[in-house]
Amino acid sequence: MRILIDIGHPAHVHYFKNFYKIMKMQGNDFLFISRNKEVTFELLKFYAIPYVSRGKGKTSFIGKLLYILYADFIILKNALKFKPDIFISFSSSYMGHVAFLLRKPNIIIDDTEHASLEHIMYKPFADVILTPDCFYKNMGKKQIKFNSFTELFYLHSDYFQKNDFILSKLGVQKGEKYAIVRFVSWGASHDFGQTGFSDSAKINIVESISKHYKVFITSESELPQKLQKYRIKIAPEEFHDAIAFSSLYVGEGATTASETAILGIPTLYINSIPLMGYLKKEQQAGLLFHFTDQHGVKEKAEEIITRLKTTYDFEQNAEKLLEDKINPTKFLTWFVTNYPNSFDTMKQNPEYQYNFK
Repeated sequence: MRILIDIGHPAHVHYFKNFYKIMKMQGNDFLFISRNKEVTFELLKFYAIPYVSRGKGKTSFIGKLLYILYADFIILKNALKFKPDIFISFSSSYMGHVAFLLRKPNIIIDDTEHASLEHIMYKPFADVILTPDCFYKNMGKKQIKFNSFTELFYLHSDYFQKNDFILSKLGVQKGEKYAIVRFVSWGASHDFGQTGFSDSAKINIVESISKHYKVFITSESELPQKLQKYRIKIAPEEFHDAIAFSSLYVGEGATTASETAILGIPTLYINSIPLMGYLKKEQQAGLLFHFTDQHGVKEKAEEIITRLKTTYDFEQNAEKLLEDKINPTKFLTWFVTNYPNSFDTMKQNPEYQYNFK
């Protein structure tokens, strides 16, 4: 089978890296088309995944519309050479357009309910839309729900075991507590009109936490000069080890919030967008605290830091949350290998997915 995958964000590399490795070993051929966003290319190179660039994309609304034509052209040009049997992506409308032109099946993975513009753009061209079962938006007859989180594509225990080598790279002693703080750029199309921390609030929360824990910041946007010394200095592929040993996460990034929550780390998520389904599940499990703005975040962080040992059991809550979840990489491998029969199987018997725990 010849498989074409589109990558639009660093997280997408993690979604597909284990799927790529397994399917490659089974004799399938791959081509990845990737946007040049943040550390995406670095991750693709680290995992030895071949890719073609489709540029950096645009941030303005008009720029995004023009970029559709450019991205479609790059994907079409390479698809005509590669001759894929199937197209797979996380919420990529570009892949849908080209798959439709070439009359090839197009499988979309999605977990972001509020990305309405993306849904409008890709849904007519999708053959299958795979979503976690906590995804509360009805995507119609094309939708197949699986009982897992997209972060388990790479954080499932079959693939991820935290490595304490990261502590020496961070300059942290064993047993020493530290916090991860993340700020996003607010440049995604589904982020228009949304906000997180002001610069003064960023300084305030970091200085408050740093009285108790070391602080490491990861930021898509420019940091205030006063916070530059806190910027984390590790390779992109080491980030999940860094968060796995942390004692607190405070940030605007939904993906990182979900990662820390399912790893059993106290998670304070700040975003004016209503919670997505997977974050609601993590909130209900007592793993995540949501704030629509910066107010109250510092106080909650201080409460967790001072009362953590007696009040919260985040690791136990995470274990309970994940105990019935399937391995989504194994599920996707089966689904793609056996498509389109797998689609009919899941429609007739959704419980079949539990063969992939």
